[in-house]
Amino acid sequence: MVITDHINSGARKLPIWVVYAAGLVWPVWLFYLAATGAMGIDPVKALEHELGELGLQALIVGLAITPLRAMVGVNLIRFRRAIGILTFYFVSAHLLVWLILDVQILSEIWKDILKRPYITVGMAAFVLMTPLAVTSNSWSVRKLGPRWRKLHKLVYRTAALGGIHYIMVGKTWEAESLIYMVVILALLGWRVHDSRKKQRGRAAQSGSSTKLA
Repeated sequence: MVITDHINSGARKLPIWVVYAAGLVWPVWLFYLAATGAMGIDPVKALEHELGELGLQALIVGLAITPLRAMVGVNLIRFRRAIGILTFYFVSAHLLVWLILDVQILSEIWKDILKRPYITVGMAAFVLMTPLAVTSNSWSVRKLGPRWRKLHKLVYRTAALGGIHYIMVGKTWEAESLIYMVVILALLGWRVHDSRKKQRGRAAQSGSSTKLA
């Protein structure tokens, strides 16, 4: 398709450092808006929300890269690592705002994690995301071998927990958070379907080879 060809051509020409630069600057811009009073009467909460939502959006974009290539031919694979690292950066900034600007009292942090389920779920997602960010480099891919791919399947659980956390933060069934969850479930569902399809294909190929032998 012409549109797909244009997108792929543009993606090939776009340096990866541009993606990193845009991602690094974005939270800085949000911090500036909060500091200058452009985020309303409760800038800390607004900043916390914006950074968390940004992290969830980046996570969804990362999950969508493979389905986009398979279904419509849009190839953004070369940006997947950058998007993954930036996702961790956004979520870390979200967490730091909560820790430093919101809770402030260090002794209350652990109480909040245990007492408030949405924080417990959010922290679980962050914990699962951490090894993914640490191993998002060529050295780790070579060192871990096949285990690297298995480790990075944690992204699916991270995405599910992230969607649940976002719903729970709202404390009501808000349309926006439900839409995010539906998109995440659709992407995870596609992954399951694709994995089963590949397994059936390998089984059929193996059966054909056995008959020929």
